[in-house]
Amino acid sequence: MSRTALVTGGSRGIGAAISKALKAQGYNVAATYAGNDEAAAAFTEETGIKTYKWDVANYESSKEGIAQVEADLGPIDVVVANAGITRDAPFHKMSPEQWQQVVDTNLTGVFNTVHPIWPGMRERKFGRVIVISSVNGQKGQFAQVNYAATKAGDIGIVRSLAQEGARAGITANAVCPGYIGTDMVMAVPEKVRESIIAQIPAGRLGEPEEIARCVVFLASDDAGFINGSTISANGAQFFG
Repeated sequence: MSRTALVTGGSRGIGAAISKALKAQGYNVAATYAGNDEAAAAFTEETGIKTYKWDVANYESSKEGIAQVEADLGPIDVVVANAGITRDAPFHKMSPEQWQQVVDTNLTGVFNTVHPIWPGMRERKFGRVIVISSVNGQKGQFAQVNYAATKAGDIGIVRSLAQEGARAGITANAVCPGYIGTDMVMAVPEKVRESIIAQIPAGRLGEPEEIARCVVFLASDDAGFINGSTISANGAQFFG
């Protein structure tokens, strides 16, 4: 029987690449999205992957959406918490709203996504929890105190879940992408993009599919002893 995978923010960017890669490996995939109905419909038409709309920042909406996914596709064996937002501003200009919006989606959203699925994984003695963090959660970033804090917190979540889930056959790991050639990155001014690439020893942006391959491996049976780990996929950006 095919396993079921849920990918939040799974219809665009890195999430779309993850959804497609998991489907190619035989998973039954559900992809969530927050608001772009047109993009989600186009993604489903292109891939055959069913999309579900809810706000990961809302626990009840997440719980109800997850219940619907499991009714449609079966118990969720793999959950990829990928949904995230940015609300960038230098700290002295950052508003409480900018802080809270990012915390609610990028940090609390991981809790809201994994928490309803966790009991079933424990009962079935199998699960894969994969959280998409960021290089900026490892090193920090100017004008991203909110984003960096949440992405660092995501690493703390997986390290703790790994210890709680290990004896139940559940692994929890993080993937920290560096700068990836998504629509968001490609939309920045060319000079800014060039300055970003200049900081990457590989001399290029990463591809969403390169992050997806990390996720596919962590979701597999072969990765059963990798637990509480962080995979950095950043083109050799190292930091103290």
